[in-house]
Amino acid sequence: MIGPLSTVLLIFGGCCSNVFALEAIIKSEPSSGLLITFFQFVFTTLASYPTQCSPGSPYTVRRPIVPLRRWVFIAALFFGINMLNNWAFAFSISVPVHIILRSFGSVTTMIMGVIRGKTYSALQVLSVMILTAGVLVSAWADSESKGKSLSLENSASTSDFSTGLAILLLAQLMSAWSGAYVEDTYAMYKASWTENLFYSHVFSLPMFLPLSQTLRNQYARLAATPPLRFDRKSAIFEQQLGTVPDLLVDTFSTLGESMPRGILFLLVNATTQLACISGVNLLSSKSSAVTVTIILNIRKLVSFIFSTILFGHPMSAKMIAGSALVFGSGALYGYETSWRLPAQRRKDRMASEAGSVSTKQAT
Repeated sequence: MIGPLSTVLLIFGGCCSNVFALEAIIKSEPSSGLLITFFQFVFTTLASYPTQCSPGSPYTVRRPIVPLRRWVFIAALFFGINMLNNWAFAFSISVPVHIILRSFGSVTTMIMGVIRGKTYSALQVLSVMILTAGVLVSAWADSESKGKSLSLENSASTSDFSTGLAILLLAQLMSAWSGAYVEDTYAMYKASWTENLFYSHVFSLPMFLPLSQTLRNQYARLAATPPLRFDRKSAIFEQQLGTVPDLLVDTFSTLGESMPRGILFLLVNATTQLACISGVNLLSSKSSAVTVTIILNIRKLVSFIFSTILFGHPMSAKMIAGSALVFGSGALYGYETSWRLPAQRRKDRMASEAGSVSTKQAT
């Protein structure tokens, strides 16, 4: 049984590390988004396969709890969302704008919940609004620190930007719908999160077949990248990795110098994505879609902060303000969802039971 702490470590450790590996690949080959996604899907499928094996037979898969047609639909949604998010970069959408538009996931998820008949308290709605504002401020600060502008002037044309915006908004709506659909699936079938992890990825793999030539071209470009070179005598190297155990540094150095850097970072990205998606699926099996989105937005801010610290960017007043808003909203949502609302429900239940006893005594 994986506890709450392990789930948080999987999400924050895996997802934050995944962002750094992704940046390393994109810096080398910016048009590698499709290959990155494919590798992640293949690696996660292989790693999650043992959890679905039949007892005593490693070559057959046991019957899933959830109907296969439902997993196929979830996989199609999952594949579509990933492809749309990657495709948006082809329409003059900058990384800061991309992050900002995707930060509204908590809002679209809550709106989808309202459409489906769910209700949220005033504090829950307020916390989502504060969190969204915090991510916006943080992304703004991050873009300024990198010398980028968030205005439409950065786009090649208003038409391109509008197309990219429409793609990202569609991805957000699909993501909100997917989150609600997966939440319903867990509630209806009491399925394991490992089952979702396996089938949402394995059923997505055939969808890459029409894109096989693009995948081969992207892999060839990454395979042509030079290997990493480490100079242990470098002052910068010693300053950055001086506290890391020598055995770990030597192992990574040997591995990095024996293969193209693009392929190395591709493997690192796929490995950390497995940890990240495992934590997300585990959290989804135990929490509402809005709670999952809230935690993922907080994780996004943590990636911002680590990037700022590790790469020497100054922590501006906007970044500090954004951090305070996001962490404050997360604490507010946690207090409302995990403490005040359950306490209120217990109080109401006790009052109702006491009223029922009084009525019976009176009669």
